[in-house]
Amino acid sequence: MAYLRLLINPADDNAFLRIVNVPRREVGPGTVEKLANYATERSISLFAACHELGLEQVLPTRAVERLSRFTHFLDSVRKRMDQGDAIAAIRDMLRDMDYEAWLYQNASAPTVAERRMANVWILIDQLEKSLNRDPEESTDATETETDGVEAAISRLVLRDILEQQAEEDDSDRVQLLTMHASKGLEFPHVYLMGLEEDLLPHRNAIEVGTVEEERRLAYVGITRARRTLTLTLARQRKAYGELMDCAPSRFLDELPGEDLEWEGRADKEDPDKKQARGKDAIAGLRSLLG
Repeated sequence: MAYLRLLINPADDNAFLRIVNVPRREVGPGTVEKLANYATERSISLFAACHELGLEQVLPTRAVERLSRFTHFLDSVRKRMDQGDAIAAIRDMLRDMDYEAWLYQNASAPTVAERRMANVWILIDQLEKSLNRDPEESTDATETETDGVEAAISRLVLRDILEQQAEEDDSDRVQLLTMHASKGLEFPHVYLMGLEEDLLPHRNAIEVGTVEEERRLAYVGITRARRTLTLTLARQRKAYGELMDCAPSRFLDELPGEDLEWEGRADKEDPDKKQARGKDAIAGLRSLLG
């Protein structure tokens, strides 16, 4: 599933980390840490960082070559998906990297590896059925086969998340993921944390003039919500042992004011709603004490 996620969304850092060394590609934790630091400094995804020439300044040549082989392999799979049968390209990807042999080498027993590989083929079959079942959903004549398979994979990813939630009985928990990884997904209730200058938009983006990319990223996060959206920001954060004042993100001022309900800001919050919330809090305390 992580391979499919990364194929349709190269900015999915979680998926990248899960598969960069599966099967083994001699990409160690030290290499991944330096890659992550470089990507953070550049405000780009791990996958995008592997394509940059500047990576040679922070990693040994052999490490860069291994990462490059991995990303170019996935680039070639994506190209084949664009040019022809996307499902065949995905099946060939699994065979080309000899995923089945890796399973047998790392499984506790041959029967375990056999069952896991069978599950992989079942997943691909489900993807193919989903793709073939909904061809009428596409009304855009310019849509490529990759566009169709992206939608099918997104449905599988969402179903996988929902199934995991049901299995784990996480009714009292939240689903955490990055905004990059949320592309194509939707949830009834969404919370976006850290709507502050230097976080969103990120400080690096402000310095190099790529705020527009951050604005698009914020749009992706906002539009994941179906029913309610909660945006949070801090007045102060501790950095290097000192408290520093935080400025609200410029993106908040770009949202329609009539659709926002503010809490904790005297210049924005409705006094009547603030008073009503205070009364509710007092009533709740009284009920606990009584």
